Amino acid sequence: MPIQSKEVLNDAGQQYHIHCKRGDVGKYVLVPGDPFRTDKIAKHFDDPKLIAFNREHKTWTGTIDGEKVSVTSTGMGGPSTAIAIEELIHCGAEVFIRIGTCGRVCEESYNESLVGVILTGAVRDEGTTLQYVPAEFPAIADRHITDALARAAAKKGYNFAEGIAHSKDSFYGQHDPDSMPDSARLNARWQAWVKSGVMASEMEASTLFVVSSIRGVKAGAIMAYGQMNDQTIEIACDAIRLLIKENKKGA
Repeated sequence: MPIQSKEVLNDAGQQYHIHCKRGDVGKYVLVPGDPFRTDKIAKHFDDPKLIAFNREHKTWTGTIDGEKVSVTSTGMGGPSTAIAIEELIHCGAEVFIRIGTCGRVCEESYNESLVGVILTGAVRDEGTTLQYVPAEFPAIADRHITDALARAAAKKGYNFAEGIAHSKDSFYGQHDPDSMPDSARLNARWQAWVKSGVMASEMEASTLFVVSSIRGVKAGAIMAYGQMNDQTIEIACDAIRLLIKENKKGA
């Protein structure tokens, strides 16, 4: 039985940070970082309604194929992502798909025909998940969600690779390492990710994967290179359709 975190509620009985309660969100939740991306994603739902917007956490809920689904922004980085995922689980969420943008890392990722990456796992180069488990614990996406994303992309004919992300804490530590006192270590570690075939650089996936694994829920991720695009959203929503259909078959 997975260990669940303690609920922390506000005076209205809502989760302290996301301002939602059980019944406000669906079993399936898309989790971008940017709160304003939730507006664009929610347009792909049937009958979307704005549920809450507090701090960096904005939540819409609607339906896909008759099943209640939601989108909640996590904000940037591991700490706010962990908070959002913990509180969404308390509200009844069971399946998460991170949807967002990333940078290119290894040589293969610079193939300009690639739209983005379906993540299979993540390098835990951040501090949040060390508050959960030791560094040796892997950050791995759920294989069923990864497969659903891959099938949805293939059906649409959209060119997404599958691969590992580098999840970091410092944006400028990546983009301007030479200005940091620890520049030698940062540059050496970046070359290690390049040589290891890491396909994407972002800031939230490892936290999503570790927290979900420990709390007994499922998580996957699909990332676009550079700018957010409709292809990424379409694939994520189509993957949810596949998961809903397969869940009903197995019920």
